[in-house]
Amino acid sequence: MPDLRALPALADRTPLVSHGIRLSPLPEGTVLQMIVGPDAPDQTANVERLANESGLAARPLSPGQWLLIGDKPTRRADMKHLLAALEPQASGIDQSHGRVRMRLEGPMAVKVLAKGTAVDLNQRAFPPGRSVATLIGHIAAHLTRHDVEDFEIAVLRGLAEACWIDLAGMCEEFV
Repeated sequence: MPDLRALPALADRTPLVSHGIRLSPLPEGTVLQMIVGPDAPDQTANVERLANESGLAARPLSPGQWLLIGDKPTRRADMKHLLAALEPQASGIDQSHGRVRMRLEGPMAVKVLAKGTAVDLNQRAFPPGRSVATLIGHIAAHLTRHDVEDFEIAVLRGLAEACWIDLAGMCEEFV
């Protein structure tokens, strides 16, 4: 029997690059979904502090929910420690195997995204550091604006290829 190997979902995709746009897969590192119980006090500061201590970025997903994201895998022991530190106010689940991230950046990034999402991409409405759950075309996605022309898109693993193809099509006029 051949050895089984885990391959990144977008392993065969090379970055799409031009002077106006760059679409590239991001490392499949760590993605933890944190959920606060309905009667728990606000845990935003606690989640952000623990994420920073763990070398992860806390990104709001919805009220009382965050994605904790990092470019490198988190050791199992460190993940258990992080999750235990949030209990009993919140709980979490490792989504590293189930979510794929990609980056869209460049002067045409906003125009590309405007073709596929209803999010108001004006900097006043969606400034750097902000995240939102949305659709990119027909695919549920988590969109984070890192900088004026720099966005991260996280989607379910099974939809990563379809999202990549859709985004590449939206980029076509700028390549």
